[in-house]
Amino acid sequence: MDTDTDADLPAADRHPLLTLDEARQAVELLLHFEDDTEEGRAAGQLGADLARRLPSD
Repeated sequence: MDTDTDADLPAADRHPLLTLDEARQAVELLLHFEDDTEEGRAAGQLGADLARRLPSD
């Protein structure tokens, strides 16, 4: 099995998947799209689930 990783990249080229600020912005956007549609409820649920996992400072 051939898998691509960033293990061979120099440390300067590696980036975290999301910064804390980006994660908070993503949660804010998900919660913004929450409404009574199926997609809106899913966005709200995902936003709420992710918000609980973020550090509160």
